Amino acid sequence: MTTAVCPLVPPTTAASIKTGSETVSEAVRPDISWIPSSQVFKDRAEKLRALYPNRRTTLPEGWPAQVEGARVWSGSDFASEDEYIVRLSPEDIAEIDAGLAFFKGLPGDLGPDDVNPDTFPLPTLKQKLTEVSETIHDGRGFVVLRGLQPEKYSNLDNILLYLGVTSYIAGTRGMQDFDGRMILHIQAVLEDVKKDGKQPNSPYVNRAQPFHADLCDVLAMYALNTAAVGGESYLASGAKIYNELARTRPDIIETLAKDDWIFDEFYQGQYHTRPLLYRFGRHGPGFQFSRRPLTGAPFSPHHPSVPAMTEPQAEALDAVHFLAEEHALELRLRRGDVLLVNNLAALHARAAFADDPARGRRRHLLRLWLRSEDRRWPTPPALERLAWEVYGDHAWRRERAVWDVERSPPELRVKHRRASCA
Repeated sequence: MTTAVCPLVPPTTAASIKTGSETVSEAVRPDISWIPSSQVFKDRAEKLRALYPNRRTTLPEGWPAQVEGARVWSGSDFASEDEYIVRLSPEDIAEIDAGLAFFKGLPGDLGPDDVNPDTFPLPTLKQKLTEVSETIHDGRGFVVLRGLQPEKYSNLDNILLYLGVTSYIAGTRGMQDFDGRMILHIQAVLEDVKKDGKQPNSPYVNRAQPFHADLCDVLAMYALNTAAVGGESYLASGAKIYNELARTRPDIIETLAKDDWIFDEFYQGQYHTRPLLYRFGRHGPGFQFSRRPLTGAPFSPHHPSVPAMTEPQAEALDAVHFLAEEHALELRLRRGDVLLVNNLAALHARAAFADDPARGRRRHLLRLWLRSEDRRWPTPPALERLAWEVYGDHAWRRERAVWDVERSPPELRVKHRRASCA
């Protein structure tokens, strides 16, 4: 990485933001929300069409007319889930159990950080997992592993075997928040909402989430349990979205690729700006953004001093969401499924859900942020600092890295606080 000094600082509070004046006036913002409105999007598109009749009709220099390959797909292309599910056989499960026993039998005080192919041997299964890694990095960009039975294992053993299996797919693990969490328990923690009325961040509630990307190369989710109702996952091919926009709206490609998008991330005395659309070497264009730092949200509103996005930016942001929605694949994960997604090749979203603890149905996923050791997808310069925060060998990670075994204590959002690396 080119960053020489650790950029990690504790989350910024409103009191610590220097604005140059004692009074901060709220920026006048476009009518755009964290959960997009199709009607607002249509009205804005019509208004901008009238205001800018001579908008760009050709792609900016260096951007391809079309992305080709397996990672260009629409949800309707898949006739059945068998096309993306890799089933673990009884022999595969027995080998995972043997790998777990091998790791636990090693001398010394070993923990999750010590799990790797050497300490968690899978001599036969590794070929199947290598093929999964190829699909993730150079194929359609996602796979569901099916066959694990998490109820057979303790919480710690589930984490260890999860790390053992994924170490053959993308073995570098990322830090996911400023509290040093290396694994996140995605579940609704309703009792914590009642403490003071503040809303937790999205991993800890049952609300729907719009299309976005995490701050990782490969996103992994292990379903320890599923909801009684809802909670479906949705994936959308970033290449498909790009191709549609390149064909119909090259002006939006230009807007997405500019480095003037202002994120609610206060860093070294200013708000961070970067594009939403990047070139990833031979892989071509891909997206990397989350809506919350761009639009604010009820559980994490913008600080008043965050500059507003423009109306064309608001249109472009919603255009990506609604194209993702149009071409999405719905995934209904089962208990024991492991979803692996190339986070640079696909966007993901989630439906709202309802748990039923009395029936033993409480959605609980384990999230990892992963990267291949050989950096199969290069990091664009504008993302280097963020990638270094997640994956870098810095003091913050060495001193604060933590593996939550039972659950992740929810980060209750307070106004204008950046609570995690995302």
